[in-house]
Amino acid sequence: MGGQACVFYGAAEFSRDTDIVLLAEQQNLTHLSAALAELQAECIAVPPFAAEHLVRGHAVHFRCRHPEADGIWIDIMSVLRGVEPFERLWARRTTIETESGEVHDLISLPDLVKAKKTQRDKDWPMIRRLVEANYHEHRDSPAREQVDFWLRECRTPGLLIEIAGQYPGQLAVIAKERPLLERARAGEHEAVLNALEKEEKSEREADRAYWAPLVAELEQMRHARSRGKSD
Repeated sequence: MGGQACVFYGAAEFSRDTDIVLLAEQQNLTHLSAALAELQAECIAVPPFAAEHLVRGHAVHFRCRHPEADGIWIDIMSVLRGVEPFERLWARRTTIETESGEVHDLISLPDLVKAKKTQRDKDWPMIRRLVEANYHEHRDSPAREQVDFWLRECRTPGLLIEIAGQYPGQLAVIAKERPLLERARAGEHEAVLNALEKEEKSEREADRAYWAPLVAELEQMRHARSRGKSD
């Protein structure tokens, strides 16, 4: 669901992290624990690896010590801000088989883009590249849902104006949810750019508000752990 998924979708991002979203059920956690043990992965920082923290929205962080994976970080989550529950993510997943026969289940591209709408600076250029890569790959014969995706998520003013001109019918429907599309249809580059900046700012603020209580919980866990070590 993170940088590795971006690589598969054609928006290359170097990452030594592997981000995984999973259904926080005991059988899954048992299987994951076995895999982490094989990687000699240790849980770092807080919170500890437990279903109760995952369903609250926390990420659990591991660092691998196995010689063939030394230094690789694994982040586990079960709930993502602005993204639907795991069962829906799984139903919409993208499954890719490599030339070597390995099968990888990826969070769908639209869901990946939603998950990337964070307060982190690095995520917004990645969203732009993900949508651009998908457009350039499928623009000659797109499915209707791909056009909807471009209109909802494109963050490149010139490209959004181009798409708006190509699909006015679909734009008219989606513009009710994303008013800046009317500016794109009119070819108003500067107005589209300003609206995209406001849209990004709003998402960043929403992400900060979402994480504020969770960060406070982490601080409480850190203090409790520190007190336990000093007693």
